Amino acid sequence: MGWAAYDRGMGKQSTGLGGAGNGYPAAVRELIERLSGLPGIGIRSAERLAFHILKSEKGEAVAIAEAIRAVKESVRHCRVCFNLSDGDVCGVCSDPKRDRSLVCVVEQPKDLIALEQTGMYKGLYHVLMGRLSPLDGVEAEDLTVGHLEGRLQRSQEAGDGDGRVRIEEVVLGLNPTLEGDGTALYLADALSKYGVKVTRLARGVPTGSSLEFANKAVLGDALLGRQSM
Repeated sequence: MGWAAYDRGMGKQSTGLGGAGNGYPAAVRELIERLSGLPGIGIRSAERLAFHILKSEKGEAVAIAEAIRAVKESVRHCRVCFNLSDGDVCGVCSDPKRDRSLVCVVEQPKDLIALEQTGMYKGLYHVLMGRLSPLDGVEAEDLTVGHLEGRLQRSQEAGDGDGRVRIEEVVLGLNPTLEGDGTALYLADALSKYGVKVTRLARGVPTGSSLEFANKAVLGDALLGRQSM
């Protein structure tokens, strides 16, 4: 069966690798199984991706494989903030124009990227690499909380002539979920002994929405975080 005929008949294919799937060459079965292990990718999507790779030029397929290899070999976590980096220190931490007295704590590198895309934040970051979740067995020791406290401790010890800037404020930029709020409360308590100002991202009614469609939690945060006009 040609590639075009296969594409037209995908709707009739089995959603598993059993049965007709046994007709695939071993290498194709292995590729489909590997792809189906990716988040959000089922067998059907894995089959489509696998056959797209088979249909593409060899150079394109090899380029994809090389990109994956390069990511695994060259990308690491910044030794300062745990952001993704291709060097010892990430681009944010090495930027001399950033406000080093301000540190925003986020859960994952993707949250850092989201904040950076606004172009509104000019401080540094600290990536926790997760959030507290006792039901899942995730405790503070499993996150980078200790490294954050170490940054604050070294900041307190900074002398006037050593070139280091004291951290004055820590912004808790955690997701507004039950686990995120629990993590924020834990951090607020843990960081209180370092004498820094601890704040959180503002919450409230989104621009363009109506009060009647906002839930109680959103309205409550909007009232508590009201501002002067």
